Amino acid sequence: MSDPSQKKPKLIVVVAFDRAEDGELFTAYGPTDQQSEDRAVRTAKALAWQHVGVIAWSRDADPALGDYGPPTTLFVSGDVPDME
Repeated sequence: MSDPSQKKPKLIVVVAFDRAEDGELFTAYGPTDQQSEDRAVRTAKALAWQHVGVIAWSRDADPALGDYGPPTTLFVSGDVPDME
């Protein structure tokens, strides 16, 4: 039996993008798992200086059950592809 007061595990990710010569965005950094939302935002802000776009997002996740909640954007800068 799981304890309902226990926090759900979170997937917290940072991804940075650059633009190819044809104008298409490509992943230049990540996706990397982050330990906390604060750290993800700090990492994303640092990367924003070096890349055309960066996004940090989180979602409730229980990979063992394949259970994922909707993504929540923590930080976004520049050009990033639409999240699915």
